[in-house]
Amino acid sequence: MSETFVFPPAATASLEVVGQTERFPVHRIYCVGQNYAAHAREMGSNPDREPPFFFLKPADAVVANGATLDYPQRTENLHHEIELVVAIGTGGRDIPVDAANQHIFGYAVGNDLTRRDLQSAARKIGRPWDTAKGFDHSAPMTAIHPIAQTGTIESGRIWLTVNGELRQEADISELIWSVPEIIAELSTLYELMPGDLIFSGTPAGIGPVQPGERIEGGVDGLDTLVTTIR
Repeated sequence: MSETFVFPPAATASLEVVGQTERFPVHRIYCVGQNYAAHAREMGSNPDREPPFFFLKPADAVVANGATLDYPQRTENLHHEIELVVAIGTGGRDIPVDAANQHIFGYAVGNDLTRRDLQSAARKIGRPWDTAKGFDHSAPMTAIHPIAQTGTIESGRIWLTVNGELRQEADISELIWSVPEIIAELSTLYELMPGDLIFSGTPAGIGPVQPGERIEGGVDGLDTLVTTIR
């Protein structure tokens, strides 16, 4: 017997997959905090290899490439954070580091938009970051490139510009915790599922964006992410 609902359920959040008509259904969005040493320093933290920490965004925070977004409510300090995003195709618990790449479906470029003033206020009093990180349309992303096309991404330039001005630039090889290590650690906290996305961390150079500005960012071998703030 099929299930019925008191009102129609929300549509499944999804992303385009390069070279395929089928789309990638989004299950959860995990994000790694302060995973580049220079960014950890600019946020006032120690960049030593302490265990990575994670936070989540709702699945429907994803926004397709090329979108124009309204400046979000309840903030006066919206920040950009360009990141390599890992799309999980095979789930599991307690995944070994040396097997982690086998669970990757592909890669994309994402921008972890952040209401920095709300995050700073929450940090001062030890409260969660949900309103700072998990708001509507806070995860613009490119289409996903399958790993069969790209191979594993362990290095390559990651960058972001605002109105053509370079703000962030680093190399994926500078991640404090590598992608396989992130997957392994995360899988001890949650059962990873097909459709999960992992934002792997942002380089130094985060900063504010204003209405009317155009944000572009990318990772070598992947698409350029373009977002305009209305």
